[in-house]
Amino acid sequence: MVNKHTWRFAMLLVLIPTVALAAWQQGSHSHGGIAREDSDWAELMASMSRMHAAMTSVKRSEDSDVDFVKLMLPHHQAALDMAKTQLIYGKDPQMRRLALEIITDQQSEIELMQLWLKQRFR
Repeated sequence: MVNKHTWRFAMLLVLIPTVALAAWQQGSHSHGGIAREDSDWAELMASMSRMHAAMTSVKRSEDSDVDFVKLMLPHHQAALDMAKTQLIYGKDPQMRRLALEIITDQQSEIELMQLWLKQRFR
C-alpha cells in the first residue's frame, strides 16, 4: 500500500507539467488582467456545467449505493477540474495548497469508486 506522502508526491509529478502547460497556454492567449479573470471564471463554470450534465445523465439503478457512486463520480471530477483551475489562476498560498489536497484526495476517492463499481459489476 502506498503511503499518503508518496501518493501526494506522485500526484505532484503528474500535475506540475499539466499546470505548467496550462499556465503557458494562458500566458500566450491572455491580453491582460480582464482576459485572465474571464478565463478563470469560464473554466470554473465549464467544470460546473460538465458536472451537471454528467449527473443529470445518470439513470437510476434501483440500488442506492450504485446511484450514490455514479452521482459522486462527476461531482468529484468537477472538484478536480476546479482545483486545477485554482492552481493555474489562484495566488493565495493556502488556497493553492487546498487545491492540491483536493486533487490528491478526490482522485484517490474517484479511483476507489471506480474500482468498487468495477468489482460490483463483474
